Amino acid sequence: MIIAVDFDGTIVTHEYPRIGKEIPFAIDTLKRLQQNPEHQLVLWTVREGVELEEAVEFCRSHGLEFYAVNNNYPEESKKNQEPRKLKADIFIDDRNLGGLPDWGVIYRIIMTKKFFEPITNEIHSEYKLQKKKSFINTILGI
Repeated sequence: MIIAVDFDGTIVTHEYPRIGKEIPFAIDTLKRLQQNPEHQLVLWTVREGVELEEAVEFCRSHGLEFYAVNNNYPEESKKNQEPRKLKADIFIDDRNLGGLPDWGVIYRIIMTKKFFEPITNEIHSEYKLQKKKSFINTILGI
């Protein structure tokens, strides 16, 4: 599974262009995910140039190495390329719909591969309940 991970607000707190404080358990969780040979981590960040090098070095100094950085593959070059979408199975980003879950939750979701099933079931159950209430209200003339 290819897992794209944002840096600012996801691995560290937002203090761009400076590097913020590590978000608790972010690096430990990512290192643990890396131990599974089926996972490849890609750093996917808006940072470029010196700021990007600082982010990569911050992760490296904490024992976290990425398969690729802002690319699909390590050998891929950004020169003369239009921005394009990264090929990833999962994106971990603080800008996700619903925000950034706790890193323990992120780990469990990835390892169990249960992404939206509970939420989907909850929404579906709520929809069915609302539909039933609407039907009853129509019959009762409410």
